[in-house]
Amino acid sequence: MEEVTIDPFIHVRMVKSFEYDPTGKRISFISDFTGLPQIWELDRGDRWPAQTSFSMKGITFIKYIANTSDLIIGMDSDGDEKEQLYLLKEGSEKIALTNSPEHLHLFGDSSPDGKWIAWSSNRRNQEFLDIYIQNLETLEIRLVFAANGTHLVEKWFPDGNSLLVKKANSPLDHDLGVFSLLTGEMDWITGHKGEASYKDFHFNKAGDHIYLLTNQESEFYGLAFIQIASKQLTWLEQGEWDFENLVMNKDKDKLAFSMNEGGISKGYLVDLERTHLYTWDTPMGVIMNLRFSPDQQKVGFVLNGPAHPSDIWEVDIKTMKANRLTYISRAPILKEKLVEPELIAYPSFDHLEIPVFYYKPKHTTGKSPLVVYIHGGPESQTRAVYSPFLQYFLNEGYAVAAPNIRGSTGYGKTYTHLDDGRKRMDAVKDIIFLVQWLKQTGEINPEKIAIVGGSYGGFMVLAAISHYPHLWAAGIDIVGMSSLRTFLKTTSPWRKKLREAEYGTIEKDGEFFDQIDPLNHADKIKAPLLVIHGVNDPRVSVQESEQIVEKLKARNHPVTFIRIEEEGHTMVKLKNKVDSYAKMAEFLQQYLGNDSV
Repeated sequence: MEEVTIDPFIHVRMVKSFEYDPTGKRISFISDFTGLPQIWELDRGDRWPAQTSFSMKGITFIKYIANTSDLIIGMDSDGDEKEQLYLLKEGSEKIALTNSPEHLHLFGDSSPDGKWIAWSSNRRNQEFLDIYIQNLETLEIRLVFAANGTHLVEKWFPDGNSLLVKKANSPLDHDLGVFSLLTGEMDWITGHKGEASYKDFHFNKAGDHIYLLTNQESEFYGLAFIQIASKQLTWLEQGEWDFENLVMNKDKDKLAFSMNEGGISKGYLVDLERTHLYTWDTPMGVIMNLRFSPDQQKVGFVLNGPAHPSDIWEVDIKTMKANRLTYISRAPILKEKLVEPELIAYPSFDHLEIPVFYYKPKHTTGKSPLVVYIHGGPESQTRAVYSPFLQYFLNEGYAVAAPNIRGSTGYGKTYTHLDDGRKRMDAVKDIIFLVQWLKQTGEINPEKIAIVGGSYGGFMVLAAISHYPHLWAAGIDIVGMSSLRTFLKTTSPWRKKLREAEYGTIEKDGEFFDQIDPLNHADKIKAPLLVIHGVNDPRVSVQESEQIVEKLKARNHPVTFIRIEEEGHTMVKLKNKVDSYAKMAEFLQQYLGNDSV
């Protein structure tokens, strides 16, 4: 078998997000083609995109100002997530808008006349997000709504006089309000029983209805509209999976969305005049950033799949055929090496069926070493997307299992709450039963099993190797929490309340945290451990990694700590990815090895 190092897997360039220029002449997108996320433009008449931003900081998002070719862009400082906003006019230098690096600024929308933007910030109080508007000519900033809580601007009303505001009570429970810029009054329009979430908002022609996705009084996100005056919600389409990425065309007669079928996307088009639903096919992957083209003849999107790293695709509305538009991720050396998973399920300790993406290496002559990969969140989901390190492991002959343990999103509200509070260790049991189930297949080497995860997945790694130490040959913890108690003390103030809705509070649940925290069971860990953490991480403090590493070193346990000075919760810079992923590969080779290829 031809030897391939990890480098080509890491160097695959990805499209992060994209926007159609309102004129229809070009497409702007974010890509890490040069090693750092920057803005690129593809002119419809050109064969290759051109780079249009040259910042020393990574670009976090782009958004066109209404009816112009001017962009609002976001940047933070080396992963600290204190996002600052800039105006990028065509052919000129970027203009700093927010200029408050000690605070975060979350962009909302631009006014219909393109003269104002709205955003949220914790300028008044580090714990809360208030609503601001800013004039793009004078750069004047106005605080228009201040209240305790997390408030996000979703849409500017078509008449220019109001903002649609979302209040996040928890990551999974929201309220929608109409804030009048004329009177300063907030009118909440989504009275609901129990937990409800709302996203992807679009006004009808008259501006008196809002189309949206919601799971109000439902297990899954479906398509609905709210009549603003009566506050009445009416369902249009519902299914047995979550709807995602709702967009609407300029004529307000078509909608497009994707359906998340167990972590794999399927695209849909809704013709409101004919009340008809169409679908289109793509390779295995996840659809993101759905957009109608300015001429309304196409639906564009980013497709990211295990064997199809992210690029921009378009669907012709007349034929409903999807075609690839960009080839940013093209890597001929990997063409025959990328592996797509099987989507299967296994029974856990309580007979609950747990879904898992199971990847089998293409070339193996015996029982394969196994890498168990756990996603972050926990209100998140492992999806069928390209992963450089998972694909490299597969190329090296490792099998990979990526379960969506209880607590994951995508399988309904009930499933998402099965790990809340004091049910935390049930999710760890799901991992243990996965390993036992895979052992019974006879396909894996029971002596060579590693567990890898980031953020909450890193906590799961530490919990698994400390509470069930005999199962593991190695562990890799990336920006994980070693103690829920210390995590809640050090996470960003505005995020703390949202996290307590999932984990509990120190006051009520501190004793339970002490019982389960991996930091308090570090003496039981047997598996060699690799720990990776960005110093600027505002979500999970680097202290979480430092304190578990210190305990393991104190008893001469094999532990390697990669402390990255110029990163936060997510690695952005190519040089850091290359270094960290290469060390992950070396680490697993040292402790798992593989003689089955």
